[in-house]
Amino acid sequence: MSLFDDDRPQKKIAHEIGSDLSLLSVDELTARIALLRAEIERLESEKTKKGASRSAAENLFR
Repeated sequence: MSLFDDDRPQKKIAHEIGSDLSLLSVDELTARIALLRAEIERLESEKTKKGASRSAAENLFR
């Protein structure tokens, strides 16, 4: 270990599905909920884009 390891910015911990939540504070739980909601919105947006692309492709072959 280097003496400078503590100076490096620590990687933000992402939520792992199924992880133990008992040691997290209310603030940490709130942050993870926000993280997961943002991820759900991102997934839904991508799903919408792909659905629109698929519909456009299907309409070309009708």
